[in-house]
Amino acid sequence: MPQKAWSAKRERQYEHVKESEKKQGRSTKRAKEIAARTVNKERARAGESKERSRTSTRDMSSGRRGGLRSGTRRQRGRTKEQLYNEAKQMGIEGRSKMNKQQLQRAVDRRK
Repeated sequence: MPQKAWSAKRERQYEHVKESEKKQGRSTKRAKEIAARTVNKERARAGESKERSRTSTRDMSSGRRGGLRSGTRRQRGRTKEQLYNEAKQMGIEGRSKMNKQQLQRAVDRRK
C-alpha cells in the first residue's frame, strides 16, 4: 500500500506501524490499512498532502493519541481476530469454531 507520494520517512513510518499492528495480533490486511491511514493522517497534519479532512488537522496526532479512542464502540480488550491469532500461535485446536468468549478462555488457560 505504500504510495509514490510518500517520502522515505513516511515509508519507514508505514513499515513500523504495520509491524507493530501485526505484533498486536491484527491480520496483515488490517495492519496495512491502519498503517496507511496513520501515515496519510500525519502527512495531512504536516501539510504534505493536497487534501485533508478537518479531523486530520485539528485532532491530536495519532502517535500522541496512542489508541486512546480505539475500541470505544465495542468491549475493551482484544478483538476476536486478535484472540484467534494468539490461539493459532499457541496451537489451540478447534479455534475456528470458537466464539470470542471461548477463544478468550482457551488463550487465558494456555498462558
